[in-house]
Amino acid sequence: MCGTTEQGHAIRQTEDVSPDARNNGASRNLSSDAVVNLDHGDPTMFETYWRNMGDKCTLVIPGYQSLSYFADTKNLCWFLEPKLEESIKNLHNVVGNAVVDDYYIVVGTGSSQLIEAVLYALSPPDQPKPTSVVCAAPYYSCYKEMAEYMRSGLYKWEGDAHTFDKAGTYIEMVTSPNNPDGICREAVVKKDGGKLVHDLAYYWPQYTPITAPADYDIMLFTVSKCTGHAGSRIGWALVKDKEVAQKMVGFMTISTIGVSKESQHRAAKILEVISNGCEDFKSPGGNFFHYGKSILTKRWDILRNTLKHSRVFSLAKYPIKYCHFTQDFSEAHPAFAWIKSKDKIDDCEKFFRGHNILTRSGRRFGSDPMYARVSMVSKEEDFELFIKRLSSINNLNIISAA
Repeated sequence: MCGTTEQGHAIRQTEDVSPDARNNGASRNLSSDAVVNLDHGDPTMFETYWRNMGDKCTLVIPGYQSLSYFADTKNLCWFLEPKLEESIKNLHNVVGNAVVDDYYIVVGTGSSQLIEAVLYALSPPDQPKPTSVVCAAPYYSCYKEMAEYMRSGLYKWEGDAHTFDKAGTYIEMVTSPNNPDGICREAVVKKDGGKLVHDLAYYWPQYTPITAPADYDIMLFTVSKCTGHAGSRIGWALVKDKEVAQKMVGFMTISTIGVSKESQHRAAKILEVISNGCEDFKSPGGNFFHYGKSILTKRWDILRNTLKHSRVFSLAKYPIKYCHFTQDFSEAHPAFAWIKSKDKIDDCEKFFRGHNILTRSGRRFGSDPMYARVSMVSKEEDFELFIKRLSSINNLNIISAA
């Protein structure tokens, strides 16, 4: 998810990661031969910002609070906390990245649950064949896993939208900016009977210029990519159609009977603090999005300079666009680097693994194994060690396949 969590692959990689790499985000010193895990987009880069904010986001939740399943019985999404709904609308209005008027807001346990819910909601139960689910390659690696995991008779993963030619109903996931390559995209399939789901997890100013407010039928967002609080597991969907929103709520009512109120309260507070910081540039801690953009800009500059004359790897370039939020022209600085290997290296992920760098193979994105996705939102020490090893690889006189 684009913006969804990548728990399946992260769990499978546990045995490859040193114990201190999973110490709940605490700073640590990496040895020169440590395994650098840049496989999944764990957004620990933002920890320093939130540490500097002190107790501005601290919440005290009394024992008697939030006992009921219900948050607002008058709301279509009856488990959505009113304060979170208010904070979501306010933040989108401040940033200008999505239209919120006349939309229903559905909260989920991360956007992962929302993706499952929307596939259910958009798949007619009375169809003779399952609804096809497609996305243009390279596509977010977990879409395929999510669509196939439950072996549902309602929908079926059909892969790359560019090659999709089946008749009947279909759902196209449009990930923009895209995970893994950071490119802003539009729908590919132009056929009758289709529904579009826009996964906009990374449509925030630290990753890409905000060129206009998104205004699609179904839009997915997540706290993990917006603020870095992946562990809170809060995502939300902006849905135009009431019936679709009701079906999504019904899915989550059956699967989890709502979403944690504690997580919602925390997310609401964090979004409120970010909104206030955007409106008041003298706010302690400064503008969160400017902070994130400055870190990613610096990292991308370092990465590009490291690979500038590389005979081993190449990087995509992004067009310069005007951002209405920052009010300047800039290129994208995605959360992931989509690195392509050259010449003798036919498996980029395997090659990196041979140098104690964990990445995600292009195969998992419906692409070529010459590509690997590398997280740019890790802790500083991880990024620095990654760059050091890249420099060493570039200095090798002979490059052999791993």
